[in-house]
Amino acid sequence: MTDDTYDVVIAGGGAAGLSAALVLGRARRRVAVIDAGAPRNAPAAHMHGFLSRDGMPPAGLLAKGREEVAGYGVELVGDQVLGIGPGFTVRLASARTVTARRILIATGAGDELPAIPGVRQRWGQDLLHCPYCHGWEVRDQPLGVLGGVPGSVQHALLIRQWSADVIFFSRTGELPQSGHRQLDSRGIAVVPGEVARLVVENDQLTGVELADGRVIARAAVFVRPATIPHDDALLAGLGCELNEAGFPLVDATGLTTVPGVWAAGNAADPRAQVITSAGAGSAAAIAINADLVREDVQQAIADLADRAFSAAVETQVSDLVPGHRRHGF
Repeated sequence: MTDDTYDVVIAGGGAAGLSAALVLGRARRRVAVIDAGAPRNAPAAHMHGFLSRDGMPPAGLLAKGREEVAGYGVELVGDQVLGIGPGFTVRLASARTVTARRILIATGAGDELPAIPGVRQRWGQDLLHCPYCHGWEVRDQPLGVLGGVPGSVQHALLIRQWSADVIFFSRTGELPQSGHRQLDSRGIAVVPGEVARLVVENDQLTGVELADGRVIARAAVFVRPATIPHDDALLAGLGCELNEAGFPLVDATGLTTVPGVWAAGNAADPRAQVITSAGAGSAAAIAINADLVREDVQQAIADLADRAFSAAVETQVSDLVPGHRRHGF
């Protein structure tokens, strides 16, 4: 194995990638983690729902994870994977090229937010998506939910679990009667009309302004964004089969439709939280190591057969040539 050849190259150094690297490093595999340093949850001050790490800053978890995996000899590379060619040749933005026996894609996903002034700026602060991640922090406060996207009514019904004061901003189009009934049954008021912007005062969201000038006071607003895989081009380039949303089809361990290629975390499951992604990375790593063991055994058997064949040939030569001395070939 050369200096630029690894058992496993992991694209992405978030919870999934680092968790996989930890398992593989402890399994004494040669591993490189290539990370571009743009985690999905970077705007959030804290992460939640991770047993023993609840409330920890996302950056703190990653820093601790990098420290742990480095202790097992995992190489951490601050770079971006541009493409993966035949033989799992990995091209990096720095012009470096490495090769791998197996590949794990853990580059995560991004969120496509509505083009409303203030939304991008408040993302992860008081413009939120996941109530399981942030609902407790805004419980019992006046909350809003931006509609106009598939599943937004169900999202509002979920948010109602954390506050009795929820307003649904329908934004565009008419809600079906069934949607009105569901929202009304839970005491969620529907406010029609185009949303002009989020109102922010002293670095705090205070309301939602409509196109007609009305401002509806809210302490936080939830939205269900479209989730886009960061590096579906990598997977597609490898020949992995993708679903309609661009995410790879994988089995329970994260194995894609291409042998030797796994995907874990938000790269495979846009709904995975940090703890879920970490678990998926661990499961993928165990499967990858088992696959490498199978290959190692096959190679060892082949090597043994080659040695046996060479020994047999040497014996025959010795028998046929008087005085021949065994020197090996």
